[in-house]
Amino acid sequence: MKRARWDSTSVSEADMAPPETRWEGQSSLGAPDTVWNRRACPAFLSFSNTAFLAGSTIELACRCKPHQVHEVVWFYRERHAGPRATRALTDLHGNRLLDPNDVPLGGDLRLRCSIRLFSLLLHRAEPGDSGLYLCGSARQDFFYGYDLDIQEAGALTLSPSPSTGQGRRESDLPVSPGVARPLFQVFTRYGAWGQCDRCGPPGEQVRVGLCFLHSPYLHVRYRTANQSVASCGSGAVPRAFGLSQRSKRPAARLEVRVCHVTCPPQATPTSSNSSMRDFLGFSSSSRPAGLPVFYLSRAANQDLTLGCPGSRPEHAVAWDRGSEPIYRSEHLTSTSPRMHLDVGGHLVFRPAHLEDSGVYYCWLQGRKAAQIRLLVYAHFGRGHVTSHPSFRSALRTVLMSYAAMTTVFILLMLARAAISKFRNTGL
Repeated sequence: MKRARWDSTSVSEADMAPPETRWEGQSSLGAPDTVWNRRACPAFLSFSNTAFLAGSTIELACRCKPHQVHEVVWFYRERHAGPRATRALTDLHGNRLLDPNDVPLGGDLRLRCSIRLFSLLLHRAEPGDSGLYLCGSARQDFFYGYDLDIQEAGALTLSPSPSTGQGRRESDLPVSPGVARPLFQVFTRYGAWGQCDRCGPPGEQVRVGLCFLHSPYLHVRYRTANQSVASCGSGAVPRAFGLSQRSKRPAARLEVRVCHVTCPPQATPTSSNSSMRDFLGFSSSSRPAGLPVFYLSRAANQDLTLGCPGSRPEHAVAWDRGSEPIYRSEHLTSTSPRMHLDVGGHLVFRPAHLEDSGVYYCWLQGRKAAQIRLLVYAHFGRGHVTSHPSFRSALRTVLMSYAAMTTVFILLMLARAAISKFRNTGL
């Protein structure tokens, strides 16, 4: 991996803190006093260990760069691959921009990345996206690096009561006899409970528990706030621990609990607005509900993902089909539900059927945000007609109708010929 081609100074603890977001002011040299002028990049490239749950949308910030660099390029490398395996995720100008609603499920990593203001956005992250992400230039001068660990949720559990906090839960890993102190200890680190996704009817709260371990033998190049703690899939974990394969490490957890929140009172229209509406002939029953309506049509037997308009990865999102809520807890007993809510709050159909057509409502931060009218139609495309289950019966009906019409036509023609012959004979 190439070393940066610029003069760097010593890095203090204040320099290693997260960058500030102020952009005002002037420096002593007359240049804009930005975070890039106040913070020097480290001379020795290290990787910040960070872990997320699969299905999340992740933002990786380029926390340092030379102030004369105006365009950054993001690179990716598998964790145990050599330097030659490093490949660019964006073009040399960092101009790859994506619409999050058009991001494919299970697509190539480059098709799910976008860059915004020097930051890399990774949409719908998958466990295979784990690895090293580097912010650099087109000449492969690397400025900042991440050790990204994407963990897949192995269990979705229903929590009846609030937990005591964000403590650790040690797993039941075997310890060799005669060893007083193990080489590492695995635990689950839970985040804070999210906001209740509905108001009025019962809602749900979600929190994520990721797999971490504690050991004094971690690689020094993969740094975190605590040098002895790293995620289970991090490159800082020695291979001798036996956690390099996902099947041998504990899976992440997703906990759900029921919540009840009262809806805030809605603002009543002023008397002047009511008088104007009454004068124009709008009654109270014809007033709009205030929800935007979206129309969507998709072919059947294909994967479909519905996203709530205006939602962000950190928002609490819920879905209703008509007046029936769709709860995550309903899919606890199903190993692979056809319809489910992913980590990002998307309603996923794998695949969509004709009976999925209907009206759907999405909740955003505890309030109804949009109405989506979904139409799933039968797709009679190439190779789909003959495979349709109703094709044989429809073909049989068409052939029988054609035969009946042909028979009736022949009988009418014979009757007409007989009548004409009878008339000619009578004359």
